[in-house]
Amino acid sequence: MIGLLGKKVGMTTIFTDDGRRVPVTVLEAGPCKVVQVKSPENDGYAAIQLGYEPIKPKKANKPLLGHFKKAGTEPFRKLKEFTVEDVSEKFEIGQEIKASDIFKEGELVDCTGVSKGKGFQGVVRRHKFGGGPKTHGQADKFRAPGSIGASSFPSRVVKGLRMAGHMGNRTVTVRGLKIMKILEDDNIILVKGTIAGPKGGYVVIRRSKKKAK
Repeated sequence: MIGLLGKKVGMTTIFTDDGRRVPVTVLEAGPCKVVQVKSPENDGYAAIQLGYEPIKPKKANKPLLGHFKKAGTEPFRKLKEFTVEDVSEKFEIGQEIKASDIFKEGELVDCTGVSKGKGFQGVVRRHKFGGGPKTHGQADKFRAPGSIGASSFPSRVVKGLRMAGHMGNRTVTVRGLKIMKILEDDNIILVKGTIAGPKGGYVVIRRSKKKAK
């Protein structure tokens, strides 16, 4: 299996054995339960569906309640499907999977989260524009984008031009983060570096295709 569902707890600092200071993100990885097992014979591919963070039945809609009732598990707030190589003997519905069952210290993971939403922002904040000059008759154009056209040719605003608009609230994947430490009893993983999203934001943690140096 290649991944697990979790939640961002926050950031802190740890020290290695040789005295180096390392910034780490604290992740609560699981425990997750297997809600559905998909096989090549029935579904055309091998995968398992994991549920994370149990909730009260009244918090789920009727289709989801039927899905959980068929699986014989409690309702979960988050569901995520992960592809696996073989599902015949390794996984069964209701099985609990913890962080220590998948990951180990020193390996690399890819973490996917939703970045903080910043609302509608101008070009200075969104794209780090320098703004216009504060002299030469300028009065209210300090944070303006400047010209967005191109004279007689091509006589239109080119596609992809950096302008003001919605900032943040996007799915962001940070690849190749090293697992510094795993706290098995608490299902906590400490990964080196930062991950997109606020405290309490949901994160998908996958085993990275990159190899640790």
